[in-house]
Parts: sequence; C-alpha cells; structure tokens
Amino acid sequence: MITRFIRSSEVEEVLIHGERIKDYPADKPYPSCLLLKFVNGRPLHVVVSQNADTGECIVITCYEPDPNVWRNLILKKKYYIYDVCNL
Repeated sequence: MITRFIRSSEVEEVLIHGERIKDYPADKPYPSCLLLKFVNGRPLHVVVSQNADTGECIVITCYEPDPNVWRNLILKKKYYIYDVCNL
C-alpha cells in the first residue's frame, strides 16, 4: 500500500463503505470479491476474501485502477444497461 500511496484508512473506508462490483467465487483458499469506493476524489479497488470459519478478512490487493481501463469498463456497463433496458 505504501508504494501505491494508499493509506490504510483509505482501504478501511473501501472495506466498510465500498460497492461490491465483482465476485470471484472460485478463488482459493477463500472466495474473494472486488470492492470499489471513491475516496478523496479518486477511485480505489480492494480485492478481499473472508475466512468463513473465523470471519477474518484478508486484503489481497488494493490499487487505483488504470483510467483507460476504468473508462472502458464504464462504457461497457452503460451500453449493457442500455441494451437490457431496451429489450
């Protein structure tokens, strides 16, 4: 997190208030998910898993997504939503 200039308080903000945008149910040893939250004006992604036996959350990675990939994802989602709504 230090090399990416992401504070632990920012990661905590994503964990508590982030939106779950993708699930990875086949991940081992525990299923994981991708969370998104805009913190201090920038998007942050956190991939986290949870040990079902202990309830312990394990942060796998956290990063600020690439703006080019991020824009493409938003466009794809908008088109997908548009297509679904116009069926």
